[in-house]
Amino acid sequence: MSEQTLFEKIRDREIPASFVHEDEHCIAFRDIAPQAPVHILVVPRKPIPRVAEADPSDQAVLGHLLLTAAAIAKKEGFDESGFRIVINNGPDGGEAVPHLHVHLFAGRPLTWPPG
Repeated sequence: MSEQTLFEKIRDREIPASFVHEDEHCIAFRDIAPQAPVHILVVPRKPIPRVAEADPSDQAVLGHLLLTAAAIAKKEGFDESGFRIVINNGPDGGEAVPHLHVHLFAGRPLTWPPG
């Protein structure tokens, strides 16, 4: 059995987190090193290493992550002022944890290009 990712340990409550959402498909919690006033991670319960490694059976989970991010934005009250959703893929894409996750950023104007 391979070692659990950081997000699996958070999912299993081995590492504490500030949860904002949880359902049968995903968890969402505040990032401990936020890159914006609001920085929430939406993470599937199923450990998919990265979006490039998702397969057709993951389609419903991938859609659920985006819908969940939008629902959190509405619940947190920044759906109308705006937010950004980011998915990093691979080291050059900024991936730090090999477990697919959605970054939800808000709370300030987000400039373009981002990096």
